[in-house]
Amino acid sequence: MATKKATRKSSKQPAKRPASKSGARAAAARPKTPKNEAISQLTADHARVKKMFKQYDRLAKGDAGDREKQQLATMICAELTAHATAEEEIFYTAARNAIDKPDLIDEADVEHASAKDLIAQIEGSSPADDHYDAKVKVLGEYIDHHVQEEEGEMFPKVRKAKLDTVRLGEQIAERKAQIMQKKGMA
Repeated sequence: MATKKATRKSSKQPAKRPASKSGARAAAARPKTPKNEAISQLTADHARVKKMFKQYDRLAKGDAGDREKQQLATMICAELTAHATAEEEIFYTAARNAIDKPDLIDEADVEHASAKDLIAQIEGSSPADDHYDAKVKVLGEYIDHHVQEEEGEMFPKVRKAKLDTVRLGEQIAERKAQIMQKKGMA
């Protein structure tokens, strides 16, 4: 009798599809985003630089040596320069033509100009100079604000505009590599 009850209970429940098949179908339906797709690449750059700023903050708080701080600040500045240049020349140009929000691009350009000014100050000084750590910290704060606006406002609008972000990403990656090589960081 116990088997009849168990059979009746299980027959009352609807049959379920195996999770692996439905998960595989969903994954197959979603197109894969290439690593060098523009928005994915720019977002990865943002995350990488954010980690570097956190690392610099730990060095500054821990009274690390000037050489170690200078090396990391140099890397941060090189990454930001390559990112900003490629973004301005390639991504912003395409975005300006594709989205109906030129003010977003204008603000991003102004934010880049402010960041470039601080980058020049950092590159032209050393950790032994007054305000060096403060300049790196403020640069990080500028970048954090800039990233929030790009990722929260600009990138979604660019996605909706259906730009060829894969092609843009390839161009951005190539341009960044050229800049990093020129800076001796490749």
